Amino acid sequence: MNIQLDPQSKTEKNAVDHFRSDVLNGLQNTPKKLSSKYFYDKIGDHLFQEIMAMPSYYLTRCELDIFKNKTDKLIDLLIPGNESFDLIELGAGDAIKSTYLLEQLIRKGIDFTYMPIDISGNILSILHKKLSNQLPKMKITCLEGDYFEMLQKAASLSDRRKVVLFLGSNIGNMTPEEAEDFCLHLNSNLSTKDRVLVGFDLKKNPHIILEAYNDKEGITASFNLNLLTRINNELGGNFDVKQFQHYQTYDPVTGACRSFLISLISQDVMIDNTKISFEENELIDMEISQKFSPENIRELGEKSGFTITGEIKDAKKWFLDSIWQVK
Repeated sequence: MNIQLDPQSKTEKNAVDHFRSDVLNGLQNTPKKLSSKYFYDKIGDHLFQEIMAMPSYYLTRCELDIFKNKTDKLIDLLIPGNESFDLIELGAGDAIKSTYLLEQLIRKGIDFTYMPIDISGNILSILHKKLSNQLPKMKITCLEGDYFEMLQKAASLSDRRKVVLFLGSNIGNMTPEEAEDFCLHLNSNLSTKDRVLVGFDLKKNPHIILEAYNDKEGITASFNLNLLTRINNELGGNFDVKQFQHYQTYDPVTGACRSFLISLISQDVMIDNTKISFEENELIDMEISQKFSPENIRELGEKSGFTITGEIKDAKKWFLDSIWQVK
């Protein structure tokens, strides 16, 4: 297996500077906001693995059902013919779902290179070790960094057709306006006939959705609160994490599932010599997990300049993987 970490990945100092800038800008906004992309340090990675294993967190199991039990249909929709290609996964994580696809591609003798992209060097390192043991013959190039920067890097490394995976309803971590902008940007970074698979969590019984993000064990709360701990550790902050509380909402009309942290007291927090003041009960907007109707999905794909070529649902019809092609 040929593993290449991107030689142009950001230095640790640049990454910390970017983190600091985003945190200070977000906490000085009204309302205060932190980006969910910073959840994933080493502790955050571990907590998210725990979340995915929770009985109430159905999303992983639903999409896993598609990748495990409908793998050949995925291949037919993603890779028509025997043309060689690059399989790019945005936010690859541990690739637990895509590994089923990788294994079947190898069994079929299809020529491809797997290019996982993730902002977390730690999770890419774990993935590296896993795939080295599990799929030793597979060609892989791991790219650490921002999605679009690494898509450009992938294009510079190979002129083969690209198939992009964006799984886990990560598209739902954006507002509808942000999602449309993201998909337009994604389209502009690809070439004609390149294909994209986007995972969407569908609207369903509101109780099922809310329970997935508001577990009684408090793992999701710890996942959110860990970002404050990360700010303390990496940016010299002095958050008293015990003075913040996780709060979750779901609006079944708009499909917006949102998480917040509530300041339990009036307090001042210092980050890099900058004072951030909180009123009692003031919120930090932490994350949106948008849910979609089939009509929402079709409209998003078409507005972004893609042709929708197919879709696959899990057995419960709670989750949908939609396949789009660049016009």
